[in-house]
Amino acid sequence: MSDRLFIFDTTLRDGEQVPGCQLNTVEKIEVAKALEELGVDVIEAGFPVSSPGDFNSVVEISKAVTWPTICALTRAVENDIRVAADALKYAKRGRIHTGIGTSDYHIKYKFNSNRDEILERARACVAYAKRYVEDVQFYAEDAGRTDNEYLARVIQAVVDAGATVVNIPDTTGYCMPWEFGEKIKYLMENVNGIHKVTIATHCHNDLGMATANTVAGIVNGARQAEVTINGIGERAGNTSLEEVVMAFRSHKELGIDSNINATKIYGVSRLVSSLMNMPVQPNKAIVGRNAFAHSSGIHQDGVLKKRESYEIIDPKDVGVDENSIVLTARSGRAALKHRLHVLGVELDKEQLDKAYESFLKLADRKKEINDDDVLMLAGQHRSAKRRITLDFLQVTSGVGIQSVASVGIDIAGEKFEACSSGNGPVDAALSAIKQIIRRTTTVKEFLIQAINKGSNDIGKVHMTVEHDGNHYYGFSANTDIIAASAEAYIDAINKFVK
Repeated sequence: MSDRLFIFDTTLRDGEQVPGCQLNTVEKIEVAKALEELGVDVIEAGFPVSSPGDFNSVVEISKAVTWPTICALTRAVENDIRVAADALKYAKRGRIHTGIGTSDYHIKYKFNSNRDEILERARACVAYAKRYVEDVQFYAEDAGRTDNEYLARVIQAVVDAGATVVNIPDTTGYCMPWEFGEKIKYLMENVNGIHKVTIATHCHNDLGMATANTVAGIVNGARQAEVTINGIGERAGNTSLEEVVMAFRSHKELGIDSNINATKIYGVSRLVSSLMNMPVQPNKAIVGRNAFAHSSGIHQDGVLKKRESYEIIDPKDVGVDENSIVLTARSGRAALKHRLHVLGVELDKEQLDKAYESFLKLADRKKEINDDDVLMLAGQHRSAKRRITLDFLQVTSGVGIQSVASVGIDIAGEKFEACSSGNGPVDAALSAIKQIIRRTTTVKEFLIQAINKGSNDIGKVHMTVEHDGNHYYGFSANTDIIAASAEAYIDAINKFVK
């Protein structure tokens, strides 16, 4: 059995299912190229039959990357498989990922079927996918709650049908680590030919066990870890790429390692966080802002005397530069470009020039520019070609007076202005915008986050807007929280006004 661990990244499929984290094709390509540089073996690029956008993303990612395997997800449905094969036609190495639920919950309540029928559908979907590609991965959805004897029968059937990879997902995050490890061990011991295929783990974090279950599965024989950057994904998320990779790098005695260039982990983490508008929690392992911070006097003393006293990972090993360039109003374009490069962002000359202008204005208002500020500036200039943009915003507000807002909006080059009052400055600003847009909308969710402490810092606004029964997600960041709210609202509107 090989001790090479294959990393299967599903940030662009499972990770993108998180509300508010949807990416367009250009952004997906940017992430895919970053994953390629990181050293990911397999990129799950989408679910082609689900939408034209997903289909196109799989096509374009297949063209854009060179050596990673590009994987497309399907159900155990022949049309799904045909569409996936079509989407993978430009992939240098294409893989179809097909499968079906195997737990009694899925068999009875999802499919209204029985075990024998499900087993036959599993075998048939793999055999059909083999008509199109040699590399076929089968997933046994909800394997975590599937009894081991029946799961082994299903896996035996798909291995006999030609599956090259068998995926054992803990879809609901139900398993305890020892249970999941025993499940993999049972398959290793009870499926003929299992050593000729790769066993994959795909664990969810509903009970906070995703990384522990993945490690337990690998120790017991799995050699593909299905992961996402920053652990994003359905509900409580997926197994975190950075945690699995660094767990085995830190425990060299296990003799298992991946192809990941760990020095790029931090940059890719921040790129995904920025593009998906998904903040990384400060205490997140490996990539959180506090992952290598020490506030306890005892810890500080120990780290200064010998770093390994309280740090099992050298920050530089995952791309965290302890001696990073501090950006201020006196920093030049080269310093900004360098920091963007460290964070995994490349801007062309025109984008960099515009970002630098914004950087100087922000630096005049703040004493020091941090990584989140830099990524916010880069994000603004990536999305500068939106159809609707905010030209100006003026708000009058205070205690004992009614808030009034005047706004100017550019819609495809045409200028519009409006004025409105409201219950507070944000309500007044959104009311004025609604007068111009003339669409029925309802703000369903409104979240303000400060990046760091301090009254002069940037605030992030996440907003959910309902229109015609559909939900659209908007995001912005600004030192002026009212402006950020208006920009987030316009960001959401851009997604349904054509």
